[in-house]
Amino acid sequence: MNTVNAMKPAQGAKTRAAAEPAEPAAPAANFASTSLPRHLARGAIGFGLIVGSIALVPVAGPAALLAAPLAVIAFRGCPTCWMVGLAQTISRGRLERRCADGVCTLTAAHPAARAAGPSR
Repeated sequence: MNTVNAMKPAQGAKTRAAAEPAEPAAPAANFASTSLPRHLARGAIGFGLIVGSIALVPVAGPAALLAAPLAVIAFRGCPTCWMVGLAQTISRGRLERRCADGVCTLTAAHPAARAAGPSR
C-alpha cells in the first residue's frame, strides 16, 4: 500500500508572511520640466538634432549620425519620454492622484492646491 503524507502548512506561515514588510513601491517616473517653454525648447533641440543628423548624412557622411545621441540628452531619454514629460508638465498642478484601499483615482486638484503651485 502506497500512502502519501500530506503536510499542513505551519500555523505561523501566514503570520510570518504578513509580518514581513511589503516591498516599497517604485517611485513614479517624473519627466516633467519646471516650465512649459523650457520643455518645448528641449523638444525643439532634441528633434532638431535627430532631423539634422539624418539630413546631414549625404553631406557629412555617417559622422553626422553622432549628433543623434545628443538628442537623447536633450529629451532626457527617448522621444516618448519627452512626450510623457510634456503631458506631465501641462497637467502639473491641475490633476491630483489619490489612493485609498489599493485603488487610485485621478481627480481635479483643489483650487487652493492649484494656487500654491507645484512643490519643488
